[in-house]
Amino acid sequence: MSHGLLKGKKGIIFGALDSNSIAWKVAEQAHAEGAEFILTNSPVALRKGELNALAEKTNSDTVPADATSMEDLNKLFDHALEKFGKLDFILHSIGMSVNVRKNKEYTDINYEWLTKGWDISAVSFHKVMKTAWDKDAMNEWGSIVALSYIAAQRTFPGYNDMADNKAFLESIARSFGYEWGIRKKVRVNTISQSPTPTTAGNGVKGFGGFIEFADEISPLGNATAEDCANYCITLFSDLTKKVTLQNLFHDGGFSNVGVSERVMKRYEK
Repeated sequence: MSHGLLKGKKGIIFGALDSNSIAWKVAEQAHAEGAEFILTNSPVALRKGELNALAEKTNSDTVPADATSMEDLNKLFDHALEKFGKLDFILHSIGMSVNVRKNKEYTDINYEWLTKGWDISAVSFHKVMKTAWDKDAMNEWGSIVALSYIAAQRTFPGYNDMADNKAFLESIARSFGYEWGIRKKVRVNTISQSPTPTTAGNGVKGFGGFIEFADEISPLGNATAEDCANYCITLFSDLTKKVTLQNLFHDGGFSNVGVSERVMKRYEK
């Protein structure tokens, strides 16, 4: 049910690819809550994905932009500022590891691929915020959110260098978020989401096991993409104006549970 939480708010949503994407669900829910926004992804992703259908559904512009390219980001934000004026929210839902895609073990990663994945998954968040900063593109009390995963804090075999990328992403959020807060009254947070069967997530070796294990450990079960979208809406809204510099675990309680009864029963003799 819509409550109009984002009525009158304008934003940019990075990373929607198809209906399995968290960013896709965020766009649908933001539209339902009254927001207007621009949808963006890399030119390659736009060709492979289904973003035009989402744009039509939400009455949104689509602007191709490689989030690692300052030239592309400048064009994107110029378009947004011309269309909307200043923005109220940005979602960064971008992550990719060539080493994961190529099945490279962490002990034998390709460093050129590492750099590419690091740029796409983490440094792009800094580039997005720097572009917004340089153009004074955010309204006061605006909200910038990036999606993360608990592999930034814990070891998950198979998640590979994406774990390092997420750790760096969260650090960027804190460091740049401090500047946004004291100078612009804008909040910056990351959401550490349950393992979610998106196109990117399914590329990680053993990801189905991650999902099943987390669901058995979490008191509330895994948070779905739709659940995450709802959480993002609260962070874009005025209900969370004093929440910033946080890595917010949205995982059904997984992050605070050592072991569950369901798992222990497997080892009882």
